[in-house]
Amino acid sequence: MPELPEVETVRKGLEKKLDFFVIKRIEVLRSSTIAFPIEQSEFINGLFNSLILKWKRRGKYLIADLRKSRNNSDNNRDEYFTEANGLLVVHLRMTGYFNWFEVSTPPCKHTRIRFFDQADNELRFVDMRSFGKVWWIENGIAAGEVIKGLGSLGPEPFSKDFNINYLKQKFSKKTKSIKSLLLDQTVIAGIGNIYADESLFEAKISPFREAGTLNTSELIKLKNSIIEVLEKSIGSGGTTFSDFRDIEGSSGNFSLQTNVYRRTGKKCNKCNSLIEKNKISGRSTHWCRNCQK
Repeated sequence: MPELPEVETVRKGLEKKLDFFVIKRIEVLRSSTIAFPIEQSEFINGLFNSLILKWKRRGKYLIADLRKSRNNSDNNRDEYFTEANGLLVVHLRMTGYFNWFEVSTPPCKHTRIRFFDQADNELRFVDMRSFGKVWWIENGIAAGEVIKGLGSLGPEPFSKDFNINYLKQKFSKKTKSIKSLLLDQTVIAGIGNIYADESLFEAKISPFREAGTLNTSELIKLKNSIIEVLEKSIGSGGTTFSDFRDIEGSSGNFSLQTNVYRRTGKKCNKCNSLIEKNKISGRSTHWCRNCQK
């Protein structure tokens, strides 16, 4: 599943590519991809003539602010689009991604939704396993009320709320493994299996440690490692693992830099011990027994 760096890479690509993208036509090829509203026609009519003003990211969710023209004008001037029209929210899940087409191209069999602008450019949502979801949240409705997972997210790793006092509060006396807590989106938003493993390696902390056993020094090291690993991956355009693609159809390069994830049986880059693999909370976990205590 795409994690914070991959979703952030997609957000940057959408922000760069969609310059004054006004939705003029929508083709829904798989209705189950639309999570809200329930009626497909309401989704299409609600988004018609909406200007995608700005893309944001919250955890693993992509969120677009929408504006609508009061007079349905096609005029490409910002002042015509003054009326707020809610949010377009997307969760890529395991295999979802966007493609951009300036020339008419037949959809592949995994195409789920096609958005066309005033120049007939296409923003295409493709999802091989069909777990991805798209919502149109009408203006005046809180997104967190409709999308429960969005409303319960913990702080972003790059935010001021993600600090040592917060980690002490969340991890204190917890008997769960530190790996399990890092995967809990209500604790920290956006971290998944890849970056939990890599962050724990950088912090030299065993993924099997009970979270409540980490001292202040280790928490500081873990916090800094999480930020460092995420920043490095964003700089590399995400990871190539799974089916992640950015809007240009390219995969990321971070997999070339992983120290433990999917390196089972290979030598540790720091001590030459063999990387091991086990399960924690049903998730594959990769670590170096010698480096991580």
